[in-house]
Amino acid sequence: MANNHHKQLSAEETTQILKILKARFNQNMNRHEEIKWAAIQSKLETNTEKLWSLNEMEKTGGEPDVVQYDKKSDTYTFMDCAAESPKGRRSVCFDREALDSRKEHKPHDDAMSMAAAMGVRMLTEQEYRLLQSTGEVDLKTSSWIATPAAIRELGGALFADRRYNTVFVYHNGASSYYAARGFRSALEI
Repeated sequence: MANNHHKQLSAEETTQILKILKARFNQNMNRHEEIKWAAIQSKLETNTEKLWSLNEMEKTGGEPDVVQYDKKSDTYTFMDCAAESPKGRRSVCFDREALDSRKEHKPHDDAMSMAAAMGVRMLTEQEYRLLQSTGEVDLKTSSWIATPAAIRELGGALFADRRYNTVFVYHNGASSYYAARGFRSALEI
């Protein structure tokens, strides 16, 4: 079992998550056509905290995969590529402030706190649209996305999904939560 305090995986967990990530990478080359797995694995093996975060993404149903590479900074971006919003991150309001504002029927957690605890961040609208360009996701669910401060200060938050072959970005009260809404995350390495 992972030691969450130190964000380290055991040797067995490391082997297992690398095997899962490599298989997913090879099965979905359309997401990263000109990227080689060996370079990614080398970075992952020397960055145990990032590997721990990817394992958290996997454990909560995100099915992380490489979606972007920045040559200038030599940075790979993993995103949750699960067909629907990750099951282990649904029924949560947007952030701690929203959770604390609920008087009754509070959800078990909030998306921003969960992301921080996992060592990841919520997708931006631009990243969400990039992810949708690699394959259709959130056809039945929706996902909270990073929200501009001006919207959040007024009590709102953004979420997105795909309906009618179109990606939609909507708003909702940040304290709302639904069984079919979770959040998608990104991690750079």
